[in-house]
Amino acid sequence: MKKPLSSGGASPAVKNNLHPRSRHRGRYDFPALCAALPELNEFVRRNEWGDLSVDFADPRAVICLNRALLSQHYNVAHWQIPPGALCPPVPGRADYIHYLADLLAADGQNVIPRGPQVSVLDIGTGASCIYPLIGQAEYGWRFTGTETDPASVKAAAAIVSANPGLSTAIRLRTQPDPLHIFRGVIKKGERYTATLCNPPFHASEQQAGEGAQRKRRNLGLEDKPALNFGGTAGELWCEGGETGFITRMIKESAEFASQVNWFTSLVSRKENLKPLYQALRDVGAREVKTVEMAQGQKVSRFIAWTFLPAEKRK
Repeated sequence: MKKPLSSGGASPAVKNNLHPRSRHRGRYDFPALCAALPELNEFVRRNEWGDLSVDFADPRAVICLNRALLSQHYNVAHWQIPPGALCPPVPGRADYIHYLADLLAADGQNVIPRGPQVSVLDIGTGASCIYPLIGQAEYGWRFTGTETDPASVKAAAAIVSANPGLSTAIRLRTQPDPLHIFRGVIKKGERYTATLCNPPFHASEQQAGEGAQRKRRNLGLEDKPALNFGGTAGELWCEGGETGFITRMIKESAEFASQVNWFTSLVSRKENLKPLYQALRDVGAREVKTVEMAQGQKVSRFIAWTFLPAEKRK
């Protein structure tokens, strides 16, 4: 008999604060997920509250759960990431896509834009290619994913090529200079409806390690040796941390003001918004929005800015 999973707190709440169009509101339907990916059965067990769950401190279980979610909800039959790569929580990533769709709808009489005429640039798509996979499945958008890490590009390309139909909807580009964000990947004459980005949160490897330890303490998992969501250097930290990265993005975005309707980026810490607002004033952004999101007890947000008037965005 398997030992019940202890996660150091009350039974997980139903995720009704996710976006209304989210496929992940409510508890995970583990019987349906196991039907979509039978391999998940190996990791599913009753937790201390009697609910079916997986051990979220086990990287293998988290990756397998992601594979099942992508298979059941997004028609992604083949998904695998290299050891140590960031393993994204699918519901939170889907929320960014849904709220981005709402932002774009506001430019078109509140009709959700669908189809390949919506072109989205994903900065730092990672080995998981998660935003293009969800955005293409939900709304039929066309994606360009950029990456500085060749191993991540290779892994993302393998996912795209392994799933029929994705190669015409998702293209990948290597960013040749890690100090640049849009330069070198937005070509002359290209236009994008939006950009999105999940930037590195931390300013150093040490800071990233301390953040991981805090997360584990909050979950009551100090005795678990593995880091469940992983993450490589470029995914977790960079010089200047989140504020430095997004500030560079803002400055560079002004060079492509006429080629993108909306630039957006996740902002993990609310206190980082103030300097970002100032950076946006400095480059002359025409309109700035902050979109609040919530996943469980966690509150997150993304910042959006444009240099174009509403009539041109339509």
